Amino acid sequence: MGSEPDEFLTTDETAVVLKVSTKTVLRLVRSGQLPACKVGRAYRIRRSDLVHGAERTQSDVVYLDDNASNPIDPAVRMAMVESLTLPQANASSSHLNGQAARARIEQAREQVAGLVDAHRADVVFTAGATEANNLILRGLARYIRGQRVLISATEHTSVSRVAEALAGSGEIILDIVPVTSRGNLDLDALDNMLSNDVALVSVGAANSETGVLAPFSAAAELAHAAGAVFHCDATQLVGRLPFSMRVSGIDAVSLSGHKMCGPQGVGALVIGKALQRQLTPVIVGGGHEDGLRSGSYNVAGIVGLGVAATLAATPNVAERMLTLRERLTNGLASSGGIVNGAEAERLPNTANVRFPGVPGDVVLARTPVVAASLGSACHAGAIEPSATLLAMGLDRTEADESIRFSITRFTTNAEIDRAVAAITATVRDVRQLTEEVA
Repeated sequence: MGSEPDEFLTTDETAVVLKVSTKTVLRLVRSGQLPACKVGRAYRIRRSDLVHGAERTQSDVVYLDDNASNPIDPAVRMAMVESLTLPQANASSSHLNGQAARARIEQAREQVAGLVDAHRADVVFTAGATEANNLILRGLARYIRGQRVLISATEHTSVSRVAEALAGSGEIILDIVPVTSRGNLDLDALDNMLSNDVALVSVGAANSETGVLAPFSAAAELAHAAGAVFHCDATQLVGRLPFSMRVSGIDAVSLSGHKMCGPQGVGALVIGKALQRQLTPVIVGGGHEDGLRSGSYNVAGIVGLGVAATLAATPNVAERMLTLRERLTNGLASSGGIVNGAEAERLPNTANVRFPGVPGDVVLARTPVVAASLGSACHAGAIEPSATLLAMGLDRTEADESIRFSITRFTTNAEIDRAVAAITATVRDVRQLTEEVA
């Protein structure tokens, strides 16, 4: 007997069933993830090969893009759901429900302060590290108008572009501190650039693309000796390695929930009260957060951030991530993979790997079973090569051949092995195709 008419689906029909785009269906077929037969120039997919929704395509992916966003911790999710099921109220209201919501916020403030070894009153909740960086840079610009600001050459765009905008409008004088070929902040250069007209130094604790750690304690000491405020975007470091503002001598710290297995869309600027009084708010309204960040509180998000902060110092997490990272890089070395910044001290979960002769975007496009990135997710769509890698001395071609892999708290040995096998096969195939074309 013949087959039923609807046994085979077109790519458009398959896209409707899987709730994805037709382009995604074609990518899955061409990568071998979705069985299909070819009829003329079109593909036909058997309905029985499909699963409900897009779960199959997502569950098969090895997620190695932790520096873009972490998987949310189950304990964080539970705390947020519980917060959402409690009687709802504006946390600024004076009635019982409002005060209960306010109490949950203050508990989270205490938890975030504990994570970075600061006072509870120092925590200013924001929508994430990008807003926190804007608050410290834009907020301080009016107070330090016309003075110099130093940032490193490998800062996240939420620091570098804000600083460039402020310099472009004449509010500050901006100077860039170079990094070494290993990606480390050049402390000698910083020391030579510092003088009594420098009002602020901003250096990220760990680079989001290479994982290279900055000597932020030494940089803070140099900045203070020159009378400057020292700010540190610690978004990539907190939750992965121990961090103390007091021990490091840091004046202000930015952090974000979704970089420590917490929720997206919530973060904080942790800054002492004396400096808070020098900030001009970026968002003005009802005077929330002592006037520094107006807007009704995202209570569930803040609760989730607080719980994530308490979980961030889980013992052995860094050691386990490091073991997985070495398993990954050792496996990729068989394909000629070279780790950018290998000689520098780095985050235990991050490896930026270059595959000579093979463009990174081609590798990722042909390996959809591995979720990695070419660089920071905040400018992953940019055509230009990584500014961080260029600052380290790589040329444009070498930068374009590089891929960032970042391991999660939940990554397994089996997932690392699957990723190595998939990337290795793709690199081999792309090199072979390149040789055939040449």
